[in-house]
Amino acid sequence: MAADEAHQSVETVFRIERAKLIAGLARLVRDVDRAEELAQDALVTALAEWPKSGIPEKPGAWLMAAAKRRALDGFRHDRMRARKHAEIGADIESERDDTVERIEAALDDDLGDELLGLMFTACHPVLSADARAALTLRLIGGLSTDEIARAFLSAEPTIAQRIVRAKKTLQDSGAAFEVPRGEQRNERIASVLEVIYLIFNEGYAATAGEDLIRPALCAEAQRLGRILAAALPGEPEVLGLLALMEIQASRLTARTGPDGSFIPITQQNRARWDGLLIRRGLAALVRAEALGGRGPYVLQAALAACHARARKAEDTDWTRIAALYDALREVMPSPVVDLNRAVAHSMAFGPDEGLRLIDEIDGAMLKAYAPLPAAKGDFLFRAGRMAEARAEFERAAALTRNERERAFLLGRADECGHH
Repeated sequence: MAADEAHQSVETVFRIERAKLIAGLARLVRDVDRAEELAQDALVTALAEWPKSGIPEKPGAWLMAAAKRRALDGFRHDRMRARKHAEIGADIESERDDTVERIEAALDDDLGDELLGLMFTACHPVLSADARAALTLRLIGGLSTDEIARAFLSAEPTIAQRIVRAKKTLQDSGAAFEVPRGEQRNERIASVLEVIYLIFNEGYAATAGEDLIRPALCAEAQRLGRILAAALPGEPEVLGLLALMEIQASRLTARTGPDGSFIPITQQNRARWDGLLIRRGLAALVRAEALGGRGPYVLQAALAACHARARKAEDTDWTRIAALYDALREVMPSPVVDLNRAVAHSMAFGPDEGLRLIDEIDGAMLKAYAPLPAAKGDFLFRAGRMAEARAEFERAAALTRNERERAFLLGRADECGHH
């Protein structure tokens, strides 16, 4: 094998093992930056040795052992230096001895739930939602800062600073690099789910830019969801989020036309929906409901399932969707849920009912939210009030930051003039 091909093979294996490697190291050294440095050191060692000896049977274990040896050398060096400075004190010396012993004892350990622990740490509530998303994509997804910046249409230095600040915040907070237990775990799961769904939504309906969808972000969120569901199979909300993402992702290729234009769900070619993802999503939903799940993600997955089960748009059970939104409003009250509820009721019981419900929403909370005037424009259009509908579509187009969505809304406004 040529040297370039050998190095490429090593780097491919490293990308696969990277997240687990950093997770295990972070749990040992309690420092994300140091864990990333040690993982990179292990890669350098592998690049030097594997082309000569071949890729080992268990490359992940090999990389972990190499990184742990490097970490152990570092702690031993620190211990020797500490001994030369007696003023540091016996307590610090003892603490370093304990750290070395802990790493030595862990050299042969399995990874266990380290990856899950790193996910919980990256999604720690002490961080902002944006910081949690960026750090999760960096540590678990293995994306570079440039890739994260392009995904969220941000400047690379901004993302880099966000990740650096997030790591420092975690370090200063003394966050444990492990899966929380008991009641604390239940509270922290919500934070993890929020981050995964934030990543998925940015891929499913990009908030800005020229592209309506970014499938790579959706795929990464689904991968994270599958990791979480495999580790926590008894958590209905985890299964609910996975079901929701799988079902929604099944429609990705049908959401845009050949030119990238937006196609609403009622007009999509359902033959283009991914049947495998639908089956996987429905199976996860069945498991979540069997566990008694009635939380926000389970209910949203049930909503998505109503569309997935309808072979044609006119077969959609809008009455059930309206009832599910009534239930969702009870467990997750928000103006956005109220807006979607109004849409569902308008489809089930007519546009006048939608207009009645939309007028009850606190508009101040959604004054810059393009879907609000877009929905109202659709209700007015179906009620035959074309001039008012056109004004609402134009207002929505002015609010959106996504070019494809703006073009779709302006098209709806023009349609009002033709009627």
